[in-house]
Amino acid sequence: MAARYLITGGAGFIGRHLCAELLGAGHDVRIVDSFVPQVHGDSGQAPADVEVLTGDLRDTDLVHRALEGVDGVFHLAAEVGVGQSMYEIERYVGGNDLATAVLLDQIARSPIQRLVVASSMSVYGEGLYEGPDGTRFEAVRRVLREGQRDWDPRGPEGEPLLPVATSEDKPVDLASIYALTKYAQERACLIVGGAYGVQTVALRLFNVFGPGQALSNPYTGVLANFGSRLLNGQPPMIFEDGRQKRDFVHVRDVATAFALAMHAPHVDGQVLNIGSGQDYRIETVARLLADALGRAELAPQILGKARAGDIRHCFADIGRAKAVLGYWPAHRLEDSMEEVVEWLSASQAEDGGEHARRQLEERGLVA
Repeated sequence: MAARYLITGGAGFIGRHLCAELLGAGHDVRIVDSFVPQVHGDSGQAPADVEVLTGDLRDTDLVHRALEGVDGVFHLAAEVGVGQSMYEIERYVGGNDLATAVLLDQIARSPIQRLVVASSMSVYGEGLYEGPDGTRFEAVRRVLREGQRDWDPRGPEGEPLLPVATSEDKPVDLASIYALTKYAQERACLIVGGAYGVQTVALRLFNVFGPGQALSNPYTGVLANFGSRLLNGQPPMIFEDGRQKRDFVHVRDVATAFALAMHAPHVDGQVLNIGSGQDYRIETVARLLADALGRAELAPQILGKARAGDIRHCFADIGRAKAVLGYWPAHRLEDSMEEVVEWLSASQAEDGGEHARRQLEERGLVA
């Protein structure tokens, strides 16, 4: 049955793909977006065939209007960027947590049936690890020092640890302001949803990639950052040694997961990982993209330094999302390079990577 849905941040990278997913299923879509230049450029455009409300979620009147007549809400709007969050603290807390509070205050006064909120893998801090004897370590933290070259966490006796897939049962360990705000968004939605009878689901997204990502935003996804550098004839810039592992999930798989979460039964109160279930070394990803673009000579620039708030390894155990949502990712990173190259080749990007690095170094946030 057709329904009307509100997507906050609906003109963003994930939001645009979710709009297409919902419209393709015959639903009506309304979006709210502030069209921040860092994300959208100076001439941000809304998706076609949707109702658009332009403004900030901290505007109570705007949010009240946005919720009128909708059956469910996808809450995607957020400031995004681990590094930037460490020196624009007020911006991130206001844009993520205060905005969510205004939205929830209005949802509590409305007949909304379901809320699906975008959370983040960043809430885990370091992922899950095992010691040589199979002992699991759920609360691993690194102490980063200037001149450090051994980037991997170690056990209490200095023993090497093996990164393994991180499940939703791992306790959170908030290592950045961004992670703090995303966890606050997640928990606030679940608390208010439970109190007011709004079925609520939180999706912890891993590294999302795909066509349409903001290439000129140095705080966006890793693949887009690498693509922006390569398009400008610059090598991909990698902190630490490039051997850190992440999970890369295609944006269309993410959009499908959101749609499933809005309609699946028995999901109220659930927190679910949305990733690919695969782990990739960051340097491998950079070389894969450079090769696909025909720029193999631009070997990654390995900085040998770490940013405050960064973690070493984290990739997803997606077993719960498969069981609860019927979610099965269909677009592997290595099989998506042709599509990514086609998008990059038709794009223009201003490389902001060096500026972003200087911002962090000037504030003592790189070791």
